Amino acid sequence: MIQHIPNFITCCNLVSGCIATSFAFAGDMRLAMLWIIAGAVFDFFDGMVARLLNVSSPIGKELDSLADVVTFGVAPSAMLYYQFSVIDYPAWLNADICRVVLPYVAFSIAAFSALRLAKFNIDERQTSSFVGLPTPANALFWSALIVGSGARLYSLPYVFWLLIILMVLSCWIMVAEIPIFALKVKHWTVKGNEVRIFFLLTSLILLLLFRVLGFAIIIVWYIVLSIVMNHREKTPNK
Repeated sequence: MIQHIPNFITCCNLVSGCIATSFAFAGDMRLAMLWIIAGAVFDFFDGMVARLLNVSSPIGKELDSLADVVTFGVAPSAMLYYQFSVIDYPAWLNADICRVVLPYVAFSIAAFSALRLAKFNIDERQTSSFVGLPTPANALFWSALIVGSGARLYSLPYVFWLLIILMVLSCWIMVAEIPIFALKVKHWTVKGNEVRIFFLLTSLILLLLFRVLGFAIIIVWYIVLSIVMNHREKTPNK
C-alpha cells in the first residue's frame, strides 16, 4: 500500500483540477482558484512523499504530468473561457459570433501547458531550475488575475485585447528558452539564497498591498527577476 500513497496524492491533484474546471464553467472563479491552489498543494507533496518513502516510479512521473495538465492547464483555460464568454467585444466584431467561437481560443493555455510538461519530462537541464514558466505559476497568474480583478476586469475598454495579448504571452513564456530560478533551497544559509529571500520578501509586500491580485503581480515579478538574473550572469564582469 505504501508505494501507492504518492500516486493517490497525485490523483487528488487531478481531481482538484476537475473540480476547479467545473466551478470555472459555472462562473464561480473564487472556488475555481481555491481548487487550483489545492491541486498545487497536492502537486507539491506527491513528489516529496515519493522521495521520503523511496517509492518513486516511472508511472508516478507520467501520472503527475497528466494531473498537472488538468489542474494547471485545463482549469485556468476554463476560467479564461468564461471571461471570453461574458466580456464586451469591440464594436467592429460581431459580438454574438464572438461569444460562440472566440472563447475556445482560451484552451491554447491547456495545449501549451501540455507541451511545457512534455518538454520538462525530457529536459535534463531542469533539475535545479526551470526553462520556461512552470505550469503551476501560469495557472496561479490567471486565476489570481481573474479573481483579483473582479468586476474591474469587465470595465476595461480594451479587455478583449488585453486578455488575448496576455494569453499569447503566457503560452509563449511556458515553452520559451528563458531560465527561471526555482524556489527550492539546498541549504538554509543566507549565502546563495539572497535572490530567493529578496523575492519572498518583495512578494509578501505585494500580497499585503494587492491581496489576491498580488499573486498575479508576483508571477510577473518572478519572470522579470529571472530574466534580470540571467542577463547579469551572461554579462561579463567589467
